[in-house]
Amino acid sequence: MFPRALFIALSSAVLASAQLVPAASLASQFSLATSTSLPFPSATLSSSDAQSYLVDKWSLSKGKIQDLPENLQFVQDPFPNKPAPSSTTASGNSSVLQVTYPSGGFGTGSSGSQFYTLWNTSDGSVFNTMILTYEVAFDSGFDFVKGGKLPGLRGGPEPNGCSGGNAANGSNCFSNRLMWRSQGRGEVYAYLPDSKDLCSTGDALCNQDGFGTSIRRGAFNFIAGQWNRVTMLVRLNDIRTANGQVSLYYNDVPAINEQTVVFRTNSDINVGGMYFSTFYGGSDASWAPSTTTHTYFRNIQLYGSSAQSNLTGSKISAGFPTAPVVPWERLLAVVLGCVATLFAVL
Repeated sequence: MFPRALFIALSSAVLASAQLVPAASLASQFSLATSTSLPFPSATLSSSDAQSYLVDKWSLSKGKIQDLPENLQFVQDPFPNKPAPSSTTASGNSSVLQVTYPSGGFGTGSSGSQFYTLWNTSDGSVFNTMILTYEVAFDSGFDFVKGGKLPGLRGGPEPNGCSGGNAANGSNCFSNRLMWRSQGRGEVYAYLPDSKDLCSTGDALCNQDGFGTSIRRGAFNFIAGQWNRVTMLVRLNDIRTANGQVSLYYNDVPAINEQTVVFRTNSDINVGGMYFSTFYGGSDASWAPSTTTHTYFRNIQLYGSSAQSNLTGSKISAGFPTAPVVPWERLLAVVLGCVATLFAVL
């Protein structure tokens, strides 16, 4: 059997040699000069006061919380001494946003909460590239069951589409959320037009559940009882080319990087902002927790630019393209994601 001490030493050495990529550095790399941080209250707030605060301060689509506002409140940090690995600064929030998932609940009707935070430019331009970064914590002993959704990015003229089985067609909308699976396995869960290049690589399970596309399932692992930092980069494709990009960094370590994504087939779609969508499920009770559980969110930031992806890619045609695969990038993402997860556990 491989000696545990040697395994730990080798894993630590690999992690130390890996290039950590904080969100601000990633934004600089892609020249995303515009940024914003979502405000948090200076004290805890009850659910009713939290709802008023979010509607007033977070620029919600249609001026409301879409689903289950009663499951939201601002509370004291439950893990003040358990920062995300590689964290160099303390939380900038005096309180954190708590989401409740009632026992037996699943889907948007009885679990978690959902709303869309719009981010508009001051000059009327649109965002075609955006970074979302935040920290999320799960209760100690959190029961991951079969899985659930976590916030991500969305865009397009249909603010309520591209989730819940409402498909993306290239001109209506897209959504890129995160998802936890059993035992905390992480992935990007996306509603995208059916793109042959992405679906044929083995990195994605396309509409296997009849709903969204599971990208790189198990590329990293969420750890309960501490803060986890996630950073998502979305660069929309040229409407004629399969060159869109979605990248995910877990605790600042690269975990997912797909560069042949089709988000759109016309310019009506841009990136609108954060899709705060979190719930257990899944569409049946087998996804539901047996006890009431919570997640917590803090340090939510967005970076953006009007520039779209400038990567090379196959031309989009009827049935969508088959684009070249870059194996070494995927292999590197797998290795670094596994090492980051191992480091967090050990």
